[in-house]
Amino acid sequence: MFSKESFLEGEVLLIDKPLEWTSFQVVNAIRWAIRKKYDLKKIKVGHAGTLDPLATGLLIVCTGRATKKIQDIQGQEKTYEGSLVLGKTTPSYDLETEVDHEYPIDHISSSEIEEVALSFMGDILQKPPIFSAVRKNGKRLYEYARKGEAVEVPERQVTIRELEITEIQLPQVHFRVVCSKGTYIRSLAHDMGQALGAGAYLSALRRTKIGPFNVDNACSVQTFKETLTGTPENTG
Repeated sequence: MFSKESFLEGEVLLIDKPLEWTSFQVVNAIRWAIRKKYDLKKIKVGHAGTLDPLATGLLIVCTGRATKKIQDIQGQEKTYEGSLVLGKTTPSYDLETEVDHEYPIDHISSSEIEEVALSFMGDILQKPPIFSAVRKNGKRLYEYARKGEAVEVPERQVTIRELEITEIQLPQVHFRVVCSKGTYIRSLAHDMGQALGAGAYLSALRRTKIGPFNVDNACSVQTFKETLTGTPENTG
């Protein structure tokens, strides 16, 4: 069971992040719940690897002295399940922004999709989306994007260890990917669309694993609060 001392010494919490929440909102909700329960003026709480608001799944939240483990956890391999839509693109590479271009997809076969997926295996160069929190010249890329300012996004090397196409229902393509730290699945979806000559955007994403940690062992923010207080939360 949790205690004031265990949170200060350091807990590693596995949270299933809900759709449309930011990772920051999850951390804030957990910090507030702990502070309120134990009447703490402050406690360190942080997360080990951001999930976009439109993604769900495993978010590892560390408290107290366990926040020192964040960098090590962030560096571990991650597994995602997701889907992309072929034939359309968006500036953010997902549904955060509106569709800006449409392309025909009649020429694309299932075997071509499988072949393109294979071509992205291994060490690849990838550009983060312009709508991302990557910093350039002291500013987040999304700050430039929201002002309509052009900025050169540098490529960086990432590793795709596994990329499995799990189902094809055009224009939807479902996949599972195991990748290194720093991989943007939005960029992967966009780049696969480019390689198929049709464009694509990420339509759904769920993180299922970070290293040995599995979302099957995670709980919702609400369940965490209820466990902490010992009473069901009134959501009415």
